[in-house]
Amino acid sequence: MIDFNWFPVWQRNFLVWKKLAMPSLLGNLADPMLYMLGLGYGLGGLLHQVNGVPYLHFLAAGTLCYSVMNSATFETLYSAFSRMHVQKTWDAILNTPLTLRDVVMGEWLWAAAKSLLSGVAIMLVIWVLGLYTSFPLSLALLPVIVLTGLCFAGLGLTVNAVSPNYDFFLYYFTLAITPMVLLGGVFYPSTALPAWLATAAAWLPLTHAIELARPLLLGHWPDAIALHVAVLLGYGLAGFALGLQLTRKRLLR
Repeated sequence: MIDFNWFPVWQRNFLVWKKLAMPSLLGNLADPMLYMLGLGYGLGGLLHQVNGVPYLHFLAAGTLCYSVMNSATFETLYSAFSRMHVQKTWDAILNTPLTLRDVVMGEWLWAAAKSLLSGVAIMLVIWVLGLYTSFPLSLALLPVIVLTGLCFAGLGLTVNAVSPNYDFFLYYFTLAITPMVLLGGVFYPSTALPAWLATAAAWLPLTHAIELARPLLLGHWPDAIALHVAVLLGYGLAGFALGLQLTRKRLLR
């Protein structure tokens, strides 16, 4: 039997977000748009082509995955932490028949849904600018966006569970998010890295998200689809399970 006890938590977050939907979407769009247009046209005027394609086309997939990662991460860190500690929303929900697992799963799936909205907004820009080769293949990015959102939402919940305050999140951004952005293939192909660094980058979830997204925008199916999907799903499920366990220990202290 499928359990949908998490849905009221998801719905509650959606109703709150809906009140500020437009500013939220604009905020999620601003950073990746600046990267895509600023670097795409700026560096693109110097580099011309990367791996045989215009640099702006190359950058589009990386920017899309970067945006989805950021959206899921911020939601499961700052927003979820506020609901857990500052607003005491989780305490209120846990006084109902819902369990902690329902709450954490609702947060996990809500963050993935919110990152999907951010990803679709970036995709609209990509379509308007014509930064794709095949429209039908570009639609296959939708499940990639969902999978990437679930991956980073799970990781974010784990960090949220052990964070004593908002300042602690800076360690995660500095030690995990920034290296992924710089090494995962957002701005340049990972093949440009030294062999040892490229090997390390191959373990990063953002690398696998981009390895799925970029070929779809360039008009062909990715290689090793099963591997990339398994890595993203593995990170997401492991993050959710560990985040739930650590959150339970934290709230029982």
